[in-house]
Amino acid sequence: MPRITVYVLTFNEEDKIEAALSSVTWADEIIVADSFSTDRTVEIARRYTDRIVQLPFEGFGKLRNDAVAQASHDWIFSLDADERCTPEARDEILRIVADTGSADAWYVPRRNLFLGRWIRHSGWYPDYRQPQLYRKGAVRFKEEAVHESYVVTGKTGYLRNAIWQVPYSDLSQLIGKMNRYSTLGAKKLAGKGAASGMGATLTHAVAAFLKLYVFKLGFLDGWAGFVLALSNFEATFYKYAKLREAAQRNRAL
Repeated sequence: MPRITVYVLTFNEEDKIEAALSSVTWADEIIVADSFSTDRTVEIARRYTDRIVQLPFEGFGKLRNDAVAQASHDWIFSLDADERCTPEARDEILRIVADTGSADAWYVPRRNLFLGRWIRHSGWYPDYRQPQLYRKGAVRFKEEAVHESYVVTGKTGYLRNAIWQVPYSDLSQLIGKMNRYSTLGAKKLAGKGAASGMGATLTHAVAAFLKLYVFKLGFLDGWAGFVLALSNFEATFYKYAKLREAAQRNRAL
């Protein structure tokens, strides 16, 4: 039977990493691709694997490619530190890997828990973000800082059984991630030559709110749905604001 490598990207994930790793102990190999954490992430990870590699963060796309390059086996399963593989997803993954005629890359549904409830709308379910199960070599990520795109070689499929994600333990984590991702997003926009005026900034931010809250039915997720839509507004606003800030700084040099 083909063997499976699970890789997990980490940076200061001491409050999440154990739950993630304990959910994939069935894998043939677990690789923790850490970007020089300063907390107890690596110490905790060593309870589950000795395959801990230190990789500098130069964008999520490159980081994923570098992590996959460390894998010893023919199948790859990507799990983020805030995700947990359910027994149902595990069993489905093992059936797929055992089938020689299965597709080459698989999207995995995610059930997200936020502010004490499962988010069923807001674009958060089934939340197929990128192929997470694939044959080694079937998926190549573009080396982008954030929200990395990818190229799939071969056939794709969709798992029926979801994994779980607990993206934020509290609102402080949401704000921290929004700050980090808006900075990375501004760099990505700069590379594309995007506009950064006040009108463009507000237009994109309002559109981001409406997309989640209205068009993706976030209002049906109650208070949690409103907070997610508002954070999407803020993340988009600050992404374009940081783009403008960088442009003004460059002109002043």
